Amino acid sequence: MVQKLLLASGNSKKLAELRAMCADLPLEILSPEDLPNGLPEVDEDRDNFLENATKKAFSASDAAQAQLGDGIWALADDSGLCVDALEGAPGVYSARFAGLPESEPREVRDEANNALLLEKLANLQPDQRGASFWCVLAIAHGDELLFAVEGSVDGRILEEASGVDGFGYDPLFYHEASGCTFAHLSSKEKAVVSHRGQAIARLRKVLEQVLPS
Repeated sequence: MVQKLLLASGNSKKLAELRAMCADLPLEILSPEDLPNGLPEVDEDRDNFLENATKKAFSASDAAQAQLGDGIWALADDSGLCVDALEGAPGVYSARFAGLPESEPREVRDEANNALLLEKLANLQPDQRGASFWCVLAIAHGDELLFAVEGSVDGRILEEASGVDGFGYDPLFYHEASGCTFAHLSSKEKAVVSHRGQAIARLRKVLEQVLPS
């Protein structure tokens, strides 16, 4: 028996990553494009990553059941950067830290978010610039949260951007063990050490236990 799982994201890289991870499991990964009417917009207004991810998973599960029938699980994620000196900010507001509308290109929003972060940390010493990336993955069916996993990675915020790969705060996030920012790592290298990579690895272990062999 193959379990259908809807990824509540239109991000093609996330879809490919999840399908690759689950290629040998009895799981069929669906995307929003598989729904006749797509997914509704969800206001990410909760106080933490788990609650936001759960809200999105519930919404996607409802949409999947309404359009394709019962039995489909829905997977949603929420992630962000938590800076020690800012008492955990930007946190759940990481993608909209600078307040630019989503209609702006991703690169423009990233640049504004990074500029604001550097402004708020101006004049702080390296040992005062600690930060961590967090990611939560939640799977829901109907109004039931089946399970959730999380991953995190520690680092610090540099005084200026370094590296051209990645996105978001990657050029500012220095990972000590890698000896560079996330923007210097390839996608494969980043997946090994990142918050999302850790969460996906934990998700894989849960799926191995709950899906039929």
